[in-house]
Amino acid sequence: MARGFIMKYRCYNYVNKNPVIDKVRTVLQDEGMYSKKKRGMLHALSGVSVSTYDGWFEGDTKNPQHATIAATLASIGYEERFVKTAKLDLDKELEAARAWSDKQKRDREKFNAENGVTKKSNGSIKRKK
Repeated sequence: MARGFIMKYRCYNYVNKNPVIDKVRTVLQDEGMYSKKKRGMLHALSGVSVSTYDGWFEGDTKNPQHATIAATLASIGYEERFVKTAKLDLDKELEAARAWSDKQKRDREKFNAENGVTKKSNGSIKRKK
């Protein structure tokens, strides 16, 4: 059974899990804090629950909350940085973004039509059984 149309971002896509999970895993491995035995200590340092780490690394968590990522990394001495990597022509980017958005809308409408998904008058989704 189809689960619905999945919203994607034009400039940030991933298939299974957010790549930040692998980046945090690498940092924790480098710091000797990745093992399940160390997760209690990591919890004590960060305030992030052990079950959250289990969800990231062995569970079904696909897109962790930014606050839990930031708390985890800050608790072991890391800070977040944003680095500009490209000079963009914003007019061209807006044109590309509009085209991408239009394609997403068409794809969503096609999916909904093929799967009997309609909107009720209150805005909620109704699926054909």
